[in-house]
Amino acid sequence: MQFIISRYNPQIDKIPYDQTFELDNTQISTDSMLLDALHLLREQDPSLAYRSSCQEGVCGSDGMNVNGRNRLSCITPLSDLPQKIVIKPMPGLPIIKDLIIDMELFYQQYQGVDPFLQSEPLDLQHEHLQSPEDRAKLDGSYECILCGCCTTSCPSFWWNPDQFAGPAALLAAHRFVIDSRDIQHVDRLKNLDSPTQIFRCRHIQNCTDACPKGLNPSRAIQELKSIMVKEI
Repeated sequence: MQFIISRYNPQIDKIPYDQTFELDNTQISTDSMLLDALHLLREQDPSLAYRSSCQEGVCGSDGMNVNGRNRLSCITPLSDLPQKIVIKPMPGLPIIKDLIIDMELFYQQYQGVDPFLQSEPLDLQHEHLQSPEDRAKLDGSYECILCGCCTTSCPSFWWNPDQFAGPAALLAAHRFVIDSRDIQHVDRLKNLDSPTQIFRCRHIQNCTDACPKGLNPSRAIQELKSIMVKEI
């Protein structure tokens, strides 16, 4: 199995370049994940840099672009990939080294949508109740693990990363706008009501295709637009 991996060390390299690695099929099992292969490749070259933590598709740290599609390497079976695998860092954000990108702007955009519940003052002696029907509306909006696969797949984010919040942040905004307990949903919508925010999305579905958790950020953004038209 051949791996063509983008390498870049800003201390010594002017631009990224590709390095080819090889693994014998006897070194990997039928249930191996791409991250398992990367661990073996790093034994060949300890300077190879990538992120990984939980290795279970929960932390979202090991996002990378694999054969043109953003994926989490820890839950990408090698059996689903061809014998020639091209791996690059996720696009749209600065490269720190090799497959590691600088996520600072991504987190700034996420923070910018106030991703926390803003409710009436709570009585700490009682539960903050929500009906099962209202709770069910949040399914598909709260499970995001902030891996960045969707946002770095989005051309609108590539073109205006400092202005367009991106699919992950807008998915979070949707989660709180539709939460029956939140009392600031109108203000949330007003903050997104600009040509460079929610309406910059063109719904080309890259974000939905890239999400490793099977979420649909594009649909959430479409729903936000519909709510905004009705309420603002």
